[in-house]
Amino acid sequence: MQQPFINSKDDIQIDLNQVRIDIIQGIRECSDRGLTQTVKWLSELNYALRDHNINNMQPNYDDGILPDERETYLLAKSYFDCQEYDRAAHFLENSNSPKCVFLFRYSQYMSSEKKRLDNSTDIGPDNSESTQVLLDLLSFFKANHNSLDGYLLYLEGVILKKLDLRSQAVSVLQSAVAAVPTLWAAWVELAGLANEYEALDSLQLPKHWMMYFFAAHAFVELKLSEQALEAYIGLANAGFNKSTYVTAQMAIAHHDRRDVDSALALFGDLYQNDPYRLDNWDVYSHLLYLKEKRMELAKLAQKAVSIDKYRVETCCVIGNYYSLRSEHQKAVVYFQRALSLDPQYLSAWILMGHEFIELQNSNAAIQCYRQAIDVNRNDYRAWNGLGQAYEILGLNGYCIYYYSRAAQLKPDDSRMLVSLGEAYEKMEKIPNALKCYYKAHSTGDIEGMALFKLAKLYEKSNMPNSAAAAYTAACQEAGNAGSKELPAAQRYLAQYYLRFALLDHAAHYAYKCLDHENTKEAGKNILKAISEKRLAASSSQCANLPEDLPEAIKNISTSSISHDASKTPFPSPDTAPDNFSTPMYSKKTSKYKM
Repeated sequence: MQQPFINSKDDIQIDLNQVRIDIIQGIRECSDRGLTQTVKWLSELNYALRDHNINNMQPNYDDGILPDERETYLLAKSYFDCQEYDRAAHFLENSNSPKCVFLFRYSQYMSSEKKRLDNSTDIGPDNSESTQVLLDLLSFFKANHNSLDGYLLYLEGVILKKLDLRSQAVSVLQSAVAAVPTLWAAWVELAGLANEYEALDSLQLPKHWMMYFFAAHAFVELKLSEQALEAYIGLANAGFNKSTYVTAQMAIAHHDRRDVDSALALFGDLYQNDPYRLDNWDVYSHLLYLKEKRMELAKLAQKAVSIDKYRVETCCVIGNYYSLRSEHQKAVVYFQRALSLDPQYLSAWILMGHEFIELQNSNAAIQCYRQAIDVNRNDYRAWNGLGQAYEILGLNGYCIYYYSRAAQLKPDDSRMLVSLGEAYEKMEKIPNALKCYYKAHSTGDIEGMALFKLAKLYEKSNMPNSAAAAYTAACQEAGNAGSKELPAAQRYLAQYYLRFALLDHAAHYAYKCLDHENTKEAGKNILKAISEKRLAASSSQCANLPEDLPEAIKNISTSSISHDASKTPFPSPDTAPDNFSTPMYSKKTSKYKM
């Protein structure tokens, strides 16, 4: 992929006249072939550009169907639209027009998928008949490789992906989008095969306006929310600001970067402008779940049921509603209904895994998360869920592997790093645990736990100076004001400063201990000891500080203890594991539930 196409929102220059011509042509071609989702996507874009008039539109449209096959095509297409796929394939078997050939092969594929889905509850995982249909179709594509158009190449790529021949699927899908750039379904399949950002750069794609949408969609799939937002803002500025699709994708990107309020505002606008649009309502319901807005979520569920109660998004909304009410068994039922409608529905697998964790059924949760990984191995939530499930089972070795994979996929999320550090700590791998906690703090601690865990581990490892430095930094974080770990940190610091006869500092933290029930007695005892030391000492404070006091503590002035103190940088540990560096503080105030 060419770098200028994906990075700079200011460089996006799109000829909207040509875009509308391409879209209308694409709608006709895809509609004739039964590619309904692509027709829907293109039509929504076309509606968003309705204010831009088209110049030089070709008046005549040639559908490319032979005259003696037109009646056969119209009959078969009507059967296809009614989901009578075998019947459609039967009438198209001897047709030679390109559209008829595609519709014939596509009918065979859709028939096998429908039967596999219908029979999945009856015959279990045995899909030998469906697999044989895919293999037969693949044989046809191989035998006619030189005569395949872009639409047949797309179908071949889908089948290769189904058979887990990923590298071949990528190659074929690249040829498909080069031949038919407006075939959005091919772009979506290609984005699902891109494992990482570097893989996107290696793709050979046409320089077409559709590439902007592909890049933005791929960023969302890879959870690269900052890049996705930049790309969609660029598209909105280029003329797609009225597109409901662009607005929804921006909301999802805000959701991924934990900006819940911005995501809810965008979904609220979508709901007002297009109240019957069920697409992405699963994400909308999750945002309401995070904000614990039970009434709004209940209304959304009722609205979804009134529109279409057999949509996967509807089942997901209802499942989230029951989960918020802590009725986890009912939530599982609705997530299972969603999966019976679409076994490839990623969110339902992950959310059902969360519900089984709540029900303390770790084995069922593990199966759900594994299914989610089979659908999309690039989603960090499934890997993190597996780590949590194995942690409950006490299998810390497995935890380390799964948390590591999650951290690789979401390197800016401290939660996976903290969980990974806990797993290392349980296995007595102290240097690795220290590294994880320190990195979690450096990347911007979301839950405000990394510094406390780092300090406790230093304390446990008999490194009091480093523990005091970590506790001091934790106490200075404004976001930790209400943390349940704060009283213990203040008690430790009061005792630490008392040890070095820094009585003013010790008294400062000892008085703070009096504000908490579980440290009140300790605070009183420390204040009593301070009083005794002051009576025994001379009126002036000791001029010579102890030699073993760390330099960072020596430099602390009385003013740094006051409420208006400016934060001092967190000093590096006494014995720093490899790759440690002094963190740059980034303020993170909002918590984000898994």
